[in-house]
Amino acid sequence: MRTRTIALLLAAGSLLSCGWGQGRVPKDVTIGGESVGGLSYTEAEERVRARIRRETEPLVIHAPEGDLTLFDELSPTDDISRLVRTAKRGATVSVSGSRTLADAESLLLGLCERNARPAKNAAVSFSAEGFVYTPEIFGRACNYRKLLFDVLGALERGEREVVLPTRAYAPEVTERDLRAATRPLSEFSTRFDAGNAPRAHNIALAASRVSGTVLGAGESFSFNQTVGKRTEENGFRVAAVILDGEFVPGVGGGVCQASTTLFGAALRAGMEIEESHAHSLSVGYVPPSLDAMVSEGSDLRFFNPYDFPVYLLGSAKGGEVRFSFFGMPDGKRYETESVVLGVISPPPPLIEEGEEDRILRAEKKGIVSESYRLTYASDGRLISRKRIRKDRYAAVRGKETRAPAGETEEDLPPKEEKEGASPENREEIGRLPPKIG
Repeated sequence: MRTRTIALLLAAGSLLSCGWGQGRVPKDVTIGGESVGGLSYTEAEERVRARIRRETEPLVIHAPEGDLTLFDELSPTDDISRLVRTAKRGATVSVSGSRTLADAESLLLGLCERNARPAKNAAVSFSAEGFVYTPEIFGRACNYRKLLFDVLGALERGEREVVLPTRAYAPEVTERDLRAATRPLSEFSTRFDAGNAPRAHNIALAASRVSGTVLGAGESFSFNQTVGKRTEENGFRVAAVILDGEFVPGVGGGVCQASTTLFGAALRAGMEIEESHAHSLSVGYVPPSLDAMVSEGSDLRFFNPYDFPVYLLGSAKGGEVRFSFFGMPDGKRYETESVVLGVISPPPPLIEEGEEDRILRAEKKGIVSESYRLTYASDGRLISRKRIRKDRYAAVRGKETRAPAGETEEDLPPKEEKEGASPENREEIGRLPPKIG
C-alpha cells in the first residue's frame, strides 16, 4: 500500500512538471479577439495582452514645444487573468480594462515646465539713427492640475489625444506702449547755404553731436556740453561769425544756426528754457528774438519738464538743418510768436576816400523785439501766451568809399569787381545765413 501511494505521488509530480497543474483554457475559446483554446493560463494571458498591445494606440499629448507620445510608459489594467480561468468551452469574450501612467505627476509636471515660459517686455534702443523696437514676447502658463485630470481621464476612456492646457499672458511693457511713449513732440528746421562748405560742415557736426540725446524726466540739456568747444581740434572749421557787431572769420561759424534751430524745436516740444541769448545783430534764418547765440560764455540750456524721457534727433543735409523731439505728447500744441517793437536807425555811414563810389558794408537797421510761446489745448483753445525774451539788436553802420570830388565816370580807371563787392553780395552780408555765425 505504501509503495502504491509513493508511485501515485511521483506520477502527480511528473504531471505538474509538464505544466498540466497550471490549468488550461478550454477548447475553442476566444478572448479579446485572440484564439487561446488549449493554451495554459499563462500562455493565454501573454497572447491576449500581446494582441491588445499591438492594437492599442499610444496617447499623444499635443504641446506648443512638441508633442509627447506615451506608449511604453503606459501600464494596462485589465481582467484577462480572470477571463482565461473562467471561460467556458467555445466562448468568445471581450476584454475590459484601462491603461495607467506610472509616475504621472512627475512626468506631467516636467512636461508643463518645458512648455511654460516667462513673458518678455518689449524693448527700444535709441541712437543718432533713430529708434529700433524689439517686440514683446508673450508668456505661456501651463495648467498642471487640468493636464493631470485630462490625461488620467483619457487613459480611462481609451482616448488617444490630449491637448496641453496652456494660456498666453502679456508682459508688462509692449511695443505699442513704447511707440506711444516715443511719438513726435516737435520738429523745426532752417535753411542754410550748402555751398559754403566750412559753415555747412560746422552746422552738420553740431547737429550730429546733439542727435541721439536722451533727456530723462527733469533732466537738463546744455548745448555747449553736448557739442563741445568750437575748436579745430574738436573738428570745427573757420567760417564767418559775429564778433562785436562785425562779421569776422572764426572757428565754428554756423554753429549758432544749429543752436537756434534746436531752440525752435525745444520751444515747440514744451521744454522749459533755462538759458538762451540773442545775437548782437539780427539773423536771417529765424524771426527776431527766436535765435539762440552760443559762445564760450553763452549757452543754450533747457530741461525736460515731463515725467517721461524725451529723445532728440538732429540732421543737416541738402541745405537744411532739422531737429526733432520725441516722447509722450501731453495733448497740447506749442507755437512761437515774434513781435517787433521798434527799429533802430543806423548812424551815418563811415565814408573813406577811394578810387570810386562804392559800398563796402551795407547799413542795417537795428531791432527791438520780443518773442512769446503760445500754448494751445487739444481743442485749439489758446491756454497761455508767455514771453520768452525781449532783445535789442544793434544797427549796422554802413561803410563806403567816395571818389575825389570833381572826377567823372570817364576819368576813372575801369572798374575791377572784387569778390564780395557786388550789390548782391553786399546785401547778403546783412541777411543770408551763410555769412553769419
